[in-house]
Amino acid sequence: MAGSVYIETTVLSAHFSHREDAASVYRRDVTRQWWAQQSAQYELCTSLAVLAELQSGSYPGQQDAVELADSLARIEVSDEALGVAEVYVRHRLMPASRAGDALHLALATLNEIDYLLTWNIRHLANPNKVEHMTVINRRLGLLSPIVVSPDMLWDESP
Repeated sequence: MAGSVYIETTVLSAHFSHREDAASVYRRDVTRQWWAQQSAQYELCTSLAVLAELQSGSYPGQQDAVELADSLARIEVSDEALGVAEVYVRHRLMPASRAGDALHLALATLNEIDYLLTWNIRHLANPNKVEHMTVINRRLGLLSPIVVSPDMLWDESP
């Protein structure tokens, strides 16, 4: 195995997106290509937080996204993860809610997942946040996952 991957909400949503703007089509195509060609090389997981986000509201492709998420190993949301997410918010690493982005990062971090896979470039897969994330996690005695988008996580080994 090439490592463990926490699949965040935006990846599952992109996989089944019906949007036709250029950016959405790109994310959908790359996500599907990654799933078909790369996902089997990794130990995939998600969380109950991702499942809850996918089940919220109503949108095209929702049932397919929920079913795919439901097929993955799941990480439970713990009080410790909520506490770490709160630290991320307090240190302005993530936006004001400890749910969502901060919680996904906390879950991947606490469970020592190698990669957090996301299409959320602003708050998660943002190179400008790496140093800040690393400093906070070091202070907490935690290792940081590598936060990447599907177009960045390709294992070409035979």
